[in-house]
Amino acid sequence: MPSKEPKSYGGKRITVTYDGGRCLHAAACVRGLPEVFDSGRRPWVQPDGAAPERVAEAIRRCPSGALQYRLADDGPTEEPDRPTTVARSPAGRLVMRGELHVTTADGTVRRETRAVLCACGVSGNQPFCDDSGACSGD
Repeated sequence: MPSKEPKSYGGKRITVTYDGGRCLHAAACVRGLPEVFDSGRRPWVQPDGAAPERVAEAIRRCPSGALQYRLADDGPTEEPDRPTTVARSPAGRLVMRGELHVTTADGTVRRETRAVLCACGVSGNQPFCDDSGACSGD
């Protein structure tokens, strides 16, 4: 099943988007900034719960790229890691960070800075991994 349109959470100085089809539940966001990201609260993302710089920092720790941000004041966007890195997780997933151009199943080329790509072929959100559990072991 392809990813739905990402959900947007607007704050005064930063907007956070969340693509549930790419989330691998690494919980880097919740552990890193619980005053903004709390899965037990609705809405679970409160962008104004911390300074925008701290929110952006927590989002950059999200390995899958399911979380992304846009600063309201046209501030700097997320810079890709340099050099670009590709690592294989214990479950066989390809964990990528850097200046990425990813071609989706429908042929769209997306600019990404973080992505976890499916290497087992079972994800319903190709080429991205989803949380289907097919490639478990991370």
